[in-house]
Amino acid sequence: MSSNFISHIIDQDLEQGRHEGRVQTRFPPEPNGFLHIGHAKSICINFGLAERYDGRCNLRFDDTNPEKESQEYIDAIKSDIEWLGFSWNGDVRYSSSYFEELYAFALQLIDSGKAFVCSLSPEQAREFRGTLTEPGRDSPDRERSAAENRDLFERMRAGEFPDGQYSLRLKIDMASPNINMRDPVIYRIRRVVHHQTGDAWSVYPMYDYAHCLSDAIEHVTHSLCTLEFEDHRPLYDWILENLDPESLRAACERAGNMGGASNYVLPKQTEFARLNLNYTIMSKRKLRELVEQGDVDGWDDPRMPTISGLRRRGYTPAAIRNFIDSVGVSRGASIVDVGMLEHAVREDLDHNAPRAMCVLRPLKVTLSNFPEGEQETLRLPRHPKQDMGERELPFGRELYIDRSDFEEVPPPKYKRLTPDKEVRLRGAYVIRCDEVIKNDAGEVVELICSYDENTLGKNPEGRKVKGVIHWVPAAAAVPAEVRVYDRLFHKENPDDKALESFRDSLNPQSLQVLTGCLVEPSLAEAVPESQYQFEREGYFCADQHDSKPGVPVFNRTVSLRDSWAKMNK
Repeated sequence: MSSNFISHIIDQDLEQGRHEGRVQTRFPPEPNGFLHIGHAKSICINFGLAERYDGRCNLRFDDTNPEKESQEYIDAIKSDIEWLGFSWNGDVRYSSSYFEELYAFALQLIDSGKAFVCSLSPEQAREFRGTLTEPGRDSPDRERSAAENRDLFERMRAGEFPDGQYSLRLKIDMASPNINMRDPVIYRIRRVVHHQTGDAWSVYPMYDYAHCLSDAIEHVTHSLCTLEFEDHRPLYDWILENLDPESLRAACERAGNMGGASNYVLPKQTEFARLNLNYTIMSKRKLRELVEQGDVDGWDDPRMPTISGLRRRGYTPAAIRNFIDSVGVSRGASIVDVGMLEHAVREDLDHNAPRAMCVLRPLKVTLSNFPEGEQETLRLPRHPKQDMGERELPFGRELYIDRSDFEEVPPPKYKRLTPDKEVRLRGAYVIRCDEVIKNDAGEVVELICSYDENTLGKNPEGRKVKGVIHWVPAAAAVPAEVRVYDRLFHKENPDDKALESFRDSLNPQSLQVLTGCLVEPSLAEAVPESQYQFEREGYFCADQHDSKPGVPVFNRTVSLRDSWAKMNK
């Protein structure tokens, strides 16, 4: 993690002894969907800064809305963090583990006259709230006595009232220019079974209330979040500052989170710019809509910007972390070109992905002068620059090339195979096309070629062959399915207000499934998630779920070059 304005704040705090040398961060996702590439930035910042300062980072699920949460999302989030290469401090934490503490703090606010039970319906509360230009109006229940408020709130917890009949609100300022401070709701009645606490509760805290108190209980030193929470910071501070500090410290001590510190200091919130990518949607709600509408095949569809989807597509943890570091951390909002992410992936895979050959659209080639029934074994390097060893490739009379590598009537500057012209087979011999065989429909179905047995390795002096094409042996080639993925959206801004729906930006060519592909025999046992550069085609990985030994399925991770940049030009 490179230096940034947050690290400068931490440096200053350490110099001033503010937290007795402690750096405690947390990553607090809501378990209501899979994490996306934007969350990866928050993961890298929170865990990365903790690593940099030899501190700790908690993983805490802010699970205050059980209607939209599930164990599936919890498991996926934990897997994503571990896959990115980070480890959280101690056990996984949940805001729901602090529900008794949060309830006690709410009673404290009621008893001090800073919270009241309100009977306004959600629709009425919105009407009373006012607008950005007009102040709100006090609830008719704002001046209830503390005793009556406590009685009602305790009965709310006991389950005496139906959903929506009452809520608990803070008593702050209905004329505040910050709408978040206009007597916000901190508890509502919900008869919903919680994935952690079961049916123990009939009231659930709101996110803003639970979040800051969970930070305080965990003795977080630096509460880091994205800029959309900047207007919530006054509420974060108000809640903590209007509770008895000794009760906050006591809750922290009961949870075993003092971390050896002698002084208890309230956490401070700091905001940074979220990650925004063009051609990408960064909204869990909208990503869920894509899943539910069947536009994609689940949260981990390789076209999705979810961490699980990027992983399945073949993106690497190193590439994502390098990309996040290159984007940097600032308070200035901006849109990052998704090409930067794709470039980071190419850079990583270029250095680390072994090479192999795959023919996407096979065209048979028969070498008329190669002895029938004979075969020789060629040895090709697994990587041109890294010491990854060699793979063996049988070479015989029959082989396959890609249909795109032959043109009967070639365009200008064409360097691949044409009638009466020569090309080199990658890692093998120079061949010449002598005859073109077609079917009754006039389609090319086979090429009769001859090979020069003296051209293995470097060309003899004076021999110039410009074209090099890839191939696979007919006898040993392994059938494979190849899924060619492209960007999910074809518009730079999928959320363009001129569109009726963001789904109108979906790219109809985002997935092509190619069957009948052939790969070299070394890929028959490709391990799921293993990555390769298919020479001249791009970077691919064996599918995490569908690829099986002997029946490989490969996903295209990224092309060899940025074809979108050329298209946009």
